[in-house]
Amino acid sequence: MKTNTTTTTTTNPNTKLILFHHSIPTKQNPGGLFLLAFLSLSALAFLLTLYSSLSHPTHTIPTTHSPIPTTTQTSSLPRETSDALLYYYSFSNQTNRMSDPDARAVARAITSCSPCSVLVFGLGHETPLWRALNPRGRTVFIDESDYFVSRYEGRHANLEAYEVQYATTVSEFKELVRTAKAQAGSECRPVQNLLFSDCRLGINDMPNQLYEVDWDVILVDGPRGYYPSAPGRMSAIFTAGVLARSKRGGSERTHVFVHDFEREVERVCGEEFLCKENLVESTRSLAHYVVERVGDRSGSSEFCPGKTVGHQVQQQRRQR
Repeated sequence: MKTNTTTTTTTNPNTKLILFHHSIPTKQNPGGLFLLAFLSLSALAFLLTLYSSLSHPTHTIPTTHSPIPTTTQTSSLPRETSDALLYYYSFSNQTNRMSDPDARAVARAITSCSPCSVLVFGLGHETPLWRALNPRGRTVFIDESDYFVSRYEGRHANLEAYEVQYATTVSEFKELVRTAKAQAGSECRPVQNLLFSDCRLGINDMPNQLYEVDWDVILVDGPRGYYPSAPGRMSAIFTAGVLARSKRGGSERTHVFVHDFEREVERVCGEEFLCKENLVESTRSLAHYVVERVGDRSGSSEFCPGKTVGHQVQQQRRQR
C-alpha cells in the first residue's frame, strides 16, 4: 500500500517548511515475477523448437513395394489429424467428389511419405485435403483452366497451382497412343526430360523447375475427359509415367494414382504407360500403380518390358 509521509523542517524559529514525500513500496510480489519469467522462458523454448522443426524437416520415404506401407514411419501429420480430415471429408455432399475408399487410398500414400513431393493433375473438391495431408511437404496442382487456378489460389492461401494447355482430345486418344508407342525409342522415350520433348503426349509447358522434382506421389484427376472434344488424360498419364521413371534422387518408387479408371482412356493409358505389372491395387474408379525409377538408363525404349515378353510368349504358344 502506498502512503504519504509528512516531514517538517525548521529553518529558523519563525519559519517552518513542510515537505510531502510519496513513499515507494519496498515489497514486490515474488509470485508474479516467477510467473512472468516462466511464461517468457516457455515462449522462447516454443519458438526455438518451431524454428528447428521448420529448418530441419524429417523426410521419410517408403521403401516397400506395397499399396499400404506396413512399417512405422515419421510423419509431420499425426494419425488422428489425418483421420479427422478424412472423417469430415466423408460428410461432403458434393456429387462429383472422389469416393471415400478412393480418397483414403490416396491419403495413405501421401501420409506414408509426408513431408514429401506430391503432384496433382486437376483442381477439385479434394484440393484442400491433399494439401492438408502434406503440411510440411510440397503439393503442386496442374489444371487446364486459368480461371480455376485463380479461383483456388484466391480461396486457399499459398496454394501452388499452374495452368497448362492440352493439345489433345479424347476422340483421338487411340491414334495418340499408337504414335507414342511407335516413337518410344525417340521422341516419346520412357526416360527423358519432357521440357525438351516433342512427343505430343508429353506435357512440356509446366514451370521448368517442376521437371527437376523427384515426385513421391502423382495423382491424375484431370483434365476433363468425359466427352469426345475434352482434352482427356492421355498426356497426364504419359507424363506421370515419364516423371516417375526419370527421377534422379529420392525414393526408388513413385505412387501413381489414376482416377476415373472405369473409363476407356484412363484404363488403356494406364496399362500402356504405367503398366499392368505395376498395378498394386484398384477399385472400380481408382488405380494405384507403383512405378520404379529407371534413372540414367536413358536408352530404354519400352514402358512395359514385361508386357512385351508376355506377348512374345503368347505368340510362341499360338505357333505351336
